[in-house]
Amino acid sequence: MRVIEVKTGMKIPWDIRYSLSLLVLLSSILVLCNGQDYGTPGEDGAGGAEPTPEMARCNGIFMSYNFGSREREYPHVKNVTAQSWAFKANAMIVNAGKEELKGWQMFIGFRHKELIVSATGVSPMDGDYPLDASNGTTFIGSPNTDLKTSIETAGDFTQISTNIEITGTLFGVAKGATPMPRTIKLTNDGWECPAATRKGGSMHVCCKRNPKVKNKTGPKTKFAARRNGDLSIIYDVLQSFDSNYLAQVTIDNDNPLGRLDRWNLTFEWMRGEFINTMRGAYTHKKDPSECLYSKAGQYYGDLDFSKVMNCQKKPAISDLPPDKKDDEVVGKLPFCCKNGTLLPPLMDPSKARSMFQLQVFKLPPDLNRTALHPPLNWKIDGILNPQYKCRPPVRVDPSQFPDPSGLLAITYSIASWQVVCNITKPKAQASRCCVSFSAFYNNSAVPCNTCACGCNDIDTDTCDAHRNPLLLPPDALLVPFDNRTLKARAWAKQNHMPVPKKLPCPDNCGVSINWHVSTDYKNGWTARLTVFNWRNFAFEDWFVAMDMGKASPGYENVYSFNGTRVPPNNRTVIFQGLRDMNYLVGQVNGTNPLRDPPVPGKQQSVISFSKKNIKGLNIPGGDGFPTRLFFNGEECALPKHFPKKSSGHRRGISVFMSLVFAIVAAFALMMD
Repeated sequence: MRVIEVKTGMKIPWDIRYSLSLLVLLSSILVLCNGQDYGTPGEDGAGGAEPTPEMARCNGIFMSYNFGSREREYPHVKNVTAQSWAFKANAMIVNAGKEELKGWQMFIGFRHKELIVSATGVSPMDGDYPLDASNGTTFIGSPNTDLKTSIETAGDFTQISTNIEITGTLFGVAKGATPMPRTIKLTNDGWECPAATRKGGSMHVCCKRNPKVKNKTGPKTKFAARRNGDLSIIYDVLQSFDSNYLAQVTIDNDNPLGRLDRWNLTFEWMRGEFINTMRGAYTHKKDPSECLYSKAGQYYGDLDFSKVMNCQKKPAISDLPPDKKDDEVVGKLPFCCKNGTLLPPLMDPSKARSMFQLQVFKLPPDLNRTALHPPLNWKIDGILNPQYKCRPPVRVDPSQFPDPSGLLAITYSIASWQVVCNITKPKAQASRCCVSFSAFYNNSAVPCNTCACGCNDIDTDTCDAHRNPLLLPPDALLVPFDNRTLKARAWAKQNHMPVPKKLPCPDNCGVSINWHVSTDYKNGWTARLTVFNWRNFAFEDWFVAMDMGKASPGYENVYSFNGTRVPPNNRTVIFQGLRDMNYLVGQVNGTNPLRDPPVPGKQQSVISFSKKNIKGLNIPGGDGFPTRLFFNGEECALPKHFPKKSSGHRRGISVFMSLVFAIVAAFALMMD
């Protein structure tokens, strides 16, 4: 045996020295591994590590945010506030209580002009990636929307928590500073969160249920309760197989003033799915090559992709025209084939719903009947309608349907998700219709505001986008804007009004509405509503809704339209064309196209109001004009000014007083 001598005089055999060295090395590795456990409790690789002291003390919903790193992005600038940085951060939400949290919503109060590029395990409620989170944003779980309790899962950390890896860009932070959010909190109803505790690049908070907030009574559901919104989209799985499933999409319009014409729906497949066949709707693009050169083409080698409906990651879907309603292949489905029209339920409940079905093919590793994942990033829009913003899909209890056999039985969908879309307030100069004002006591009409519907496509070098519009003679409202210049200049010269060298830009609106105050008496007043369609297509089942503010309770009757008050406050009145008058035609050429300007489609009616029980009503002062007006659900831009009452006009008088004056005048003539 080889022996090694040491200075102590002890002689240690070589095999024993080798064993001792190996033991020390293994011990060091174990110490290093335990000291660098970055996993969360219960995760693979975490080694069953104990939770942090803050999490262990929390008896509710624990949330944390940890800033990771940042790197300077291009372009490199000297101005600190303009320099962009790529950053990474980690957020976590854990149910450390004894009550299941359904549909969790985590708010992170970003404040450094953050642009979120991606986040794992969640979807933003405020839009799509890249997401402007300058004022903070709210995340919800995707696909896991609920957080179970440790009690019902035997401590399974994958079911009671979600780990969020955030990647994005931020601005305006000095090199040595740590950019942290203002706060983190749970925004679910009935939960309260104290101020978050921050230490360096980490912050955490423990949220607890408010005992004063009572739980809503009602039947308990396994999944999240269905929510109300302006537009509700239900994604039901009706049949499921190993490699494909049949889904049904139902769109319900629940807003009394909401509307969609020729709706266009888009969403995003997240796991390589594609649409094989459809019924009740169609996709705008059908390109077999997109399937052949994808993972779908590799896996489904024997499938005839020339007959596949769509292989896009983000398909665009539209409703079928009415003539396809009874088609044996693509029709024969309730609530389909209406050319994409969704009316308010107050107008026609049968036209407030759309429905279509699609057969979805899946890819590995989702080849089993229970591997069902809805598409994300839903968007829907129309041609002249409110703008909708959709939230991510949330798993809800299965939908119920009457049994197709006709028996008194109920069938259920295999799985259901709900997408809630709400109307967003239009941005400044982003309306798609406008209003002009006129009155019997003033010869001029106040036209639509300059660039009321935007001037992005107009050459502002030839017109002024910031100048108030010129007053017009009322008949000029019937003339397209391009033909109004001569009338506007002549009217200004006749009434001694200044004309700028650079005329104001047009309103750029496809639909304009004129509100004309016709009469004003002691006991009541009347107005005339005229709708102009400057587009080259018609609007079927059109409607106008208005809020008259202080004068709303006095609405009496409309004579050429149908008028209905909108509950619950009955301040808004909705007008729609009578039978055979519900078709607003588009713009057509004049009698002599070389000489006459185009003629807009037009509908008109007189509306009467009462002044009974309404004190201090001043019609010329503004009470005779709508405070809000909608066309087909789109809020129209209102003028900034009312027609002024000139001194040459007298205030309206009652019919009785008119009769008295007539009798007095007749008596005077008889006396002469």
